[in-house]
Amino acid sequence: MRDSGEADGAPSHILVLATLGAPERRRLARRSREAPAEPPPAAVTTSRATVIDTGTPAGSDAQAAAWLDAAGEDELQASLEVLNRVLHAFRLVTADPYVPPVGRAQAIVARLGYGIGEQVAEGQWTHAREHDAREPRRSRARVLHPQARLAAVLGAREPLLACEELVLRARLDLDHGRHREAALQLVVALDAALAELPGDAAAAAIAPRLQELRDLRDPVGAAGQSALSGALSAAQQETVSRAAARIEAALRARAVQNA
Repeated sequence: MRDSGEADGAPSHILVLATLGAPERRRLARRSREAPAEPPPAAVTTSRATVIDTGTPAGSDAQAAAWLDAAGEDELQASLEVLNRVLHAFRLVTADPYVPPVGRAQAIVARLGYGIGEQVAEGQWTHAREHDAREPRRSRARVLHPQARLAAVLGAREPLLACEELVLRARLDLDHGRHREAALQLVVALDAALAELPGDAAAAAIAPRLQELRDLRDPVGAAGQSALSGALSAAQQETVSRAAARIEAALRARAVQNA
């Protein structure tokens, strides 16, 4: 893999993908005159992605060991970004909308390590460490609130809004550095929010937030127009990021009011 616009440059990363086989499922033994046994979980295959940074190879074992001692979640996140760049490209070239990005919590095992030559390509290391994804502690109220809202939605007591889905798509693009796509998506998300939220039961309580969104409509629209023809300026990227955050804040305030 090379960085964008560096077709003639040296590769920045090598990505090795492997499919790991699952153990063969065994059929349940027949049991006469007994309650049927619950079948075991289906065995599934898993995938291993090895992201190899070729930019700054270690000059010695001591340097590699020092890097491993200091490496942590930041390095894992950088590797996830490389993997998600590939998944995004694969989604587009195959025209398959069901290819999702991968989040940190979805990794069954995450390892950082170093090795030489074909060793790392085969998922082997000279030295490596596993990293557990540790979620921050959340209060009981914060854990239960999404569950209560989900029950309200599924019970037809609260509607879902189109702008909720649209701003999530824009947030995904922003988090992966796709500012053009985020700007185009956010124009639609903002228009949907301005159409849906004023008629919501919580509209009066979030009136100041609605006015804030109205004030952002012109700058967001201008960023969307710029995105049609090329890259956004730094100021426009900031406008898009801020607008996404303000829509998200308005939706959180709505959820609190409707709880």
